[in-house]
Amino acid sequence: MICTSCRYAPEEIMAGFDQECVRLDPHPVSFACAESCSHPNLCSFAKAIIEEVSRKHYEEIVLTDCCDATRRMFDVLKHMDGVKFCYLLSLPHKNTESETAWFAEELKDFVKAYEAYSHRTFDETKAIQAYRKKMGMPQEPEGKYIRLAGAHGGSLLKEEMKKTFAGYEISDETCTGKRFFLDDPGKGDFYGWYAAALLNQPLPCMRMWHHDHPVPLYEKKPEGTVYHTIKFCDYYGFGYMEEKQAGRILKIETDTTPQSNGQLKTRLEAFQEELRMTEGVKKIRADGRVYAAGVDSGSTSTDACIMDGTGKILGTAIVPTGAGVKDGADQALHTALAEAGIKAEDLSAVVTTGYGRSSIGIGGKAVTEITCHARGAHYLDPKARTVIDIGGQDSKVIVIDENGRVENFVMNDKCAAGTGRFLEMQARALGLSLDDMSRLGLKWKKNVEISSMCTVFAESEVVSLVAENTAVPDIIHGLNQSVASKTAGLAARARGHAGYMMSGGVARNEGVRKCLEEKLGAKVSVSPYAQLCGAIGAALLALESVQG
Repeated sequence: MICTSCRYAPEEIMAGFDQECVRLDPHPVSFACAESCSHPNLCSFAKAIIEEVSRKHYEEIVLTDCCDATRRMFDVLKHMDGVKFCYLLSLPHKNTESETAWFAEELKDFVKAYEAYSHRTFDETKAIQAYRKKMGMPQEPEGKYIRLAGAHGGSLLKEEMKKTFAGYEISDETCTGKRFFLDDPGKGDFYGWYAAALLNQPLPCMRMWHHDHPVPLYEKKPEGTVYHTIKFCDYYGFGYMEEKQAGRILKIETDTTPQSNGQLKTRLEAFQEELRMTEGVKKIRADGRVYAAGVDSGSTSTDACIMDGTGKILGTAIVPTGAGVKDGADQALHTALAEAGIKAEDLSAVVTTGYGRSSIGIGGKAVTEITCHARGAHYLDPKARTVIDIGGQDSKVIVIDENGRVENFVMNDKCAAGTGRFLEMQARALGLSLDDMSRLGLKWKKNVEISSMCTVFAESEVVSLVAENTAVPDIIHGLNQSVASKTAGLAARARGHAGYMMSGGVARNEGVRKCLEEKLGAKVSVSPYAQLCGAIGAALLALESVQG
């Protein structure tokens, strides 16, 4: 068995040796081995392959040098214990006549190397038979489909997509996805026509000069595109910039580990809701005898909202989530019900949202915080068009239409930079409460730059500034500027525009809001109900489910 890493591997040649090729699909739980023998900022896919080979003791590996990360990975693998054959096939990034001829010679050298190692003889006929099996366009999807594009998606992402987009086909068009050929085997020199076939695959790698994104693989258009990038691989970010103008698209960055499944699930479900909800917002009928609840189970606080049938808010609650999401949700709902003056059995519907939405055991429908914050923002301010939600562990920018329907959204990647957690940790370093931090930040006099957005490194900077007797309000203002810069970058990615509104707990921080207005060059409104925005949106969706 030969392990390969991308669609340019010479799989048909290996069939000529009676060898089966297996595409590496790593999903390690950590990078302990890789980071002990490579640079910590190496592309996460390369690090994941190092971990996979080390863990499963693969003996034979064929790589194509599509990038620097692959070459560094090869340097590590060829010296790894247990690896008997590790070959790096040089891959030109053009498909002209001269590059094709050069690549044909590279393939010949590869065959000689494997013959010398394995003591087997290459059978050209078997290679051609294997090639014929890969000929022809993939079958056109029968129904609706979602396109997965960009860098290696992997089975974890694809399995989550299949669950989220039930009823849709998933077309894997990433760099490790579909592999097929359109041309008949050439006559004459095997290596010449096979080299041309590999270099002219219908779905070229992003690094090939003749790539053309988005690739019109099928006549039928996808319902949407999930564009995947790998952490520390900047190249496919350029592909996303080209693709994002071509319809509904969701950008996801992962490091191939399962640790980010919570955010992955939220993003995919929000995208699915965005694709499904094309009918706009339903009107709520005036019926005061109907009661509905929305519960937003977040990482820091759990919020609840009770509404009557007219959409009037009757009771609210904000309580710490604590160590158990169910206890926090029960307490929040109980408090909001008491304020509303009704009992749990009076509720006609409940919608839950937030990261704990599926775990709190209250019942009712679970909806992502993306959709709920959009709906809640529209309720609080019908003029809102760009919702900025800076929560406890993530930040989101949601662009909505005049009906409160999601048009686009982006979330910060797997990092606490620019979130409420970031500010909470810096407040702790300064010995302040979040309220004190918000108040003191308005008294700044001198600009202080916090150069690192990393929560841990920024804390080190804060400690150093304190040691230098820098005024605390100035340090806080520097932190506020950092959060605003990060958030403004998200807004630009989401194509946000005027009609900005803040939701979430950080909306109470006046210093952050002012810095954000400065970065965006526009007014940012904050409702007194800003922290309850998600719960309000959930309650509205609960009402709609009852009143139809």
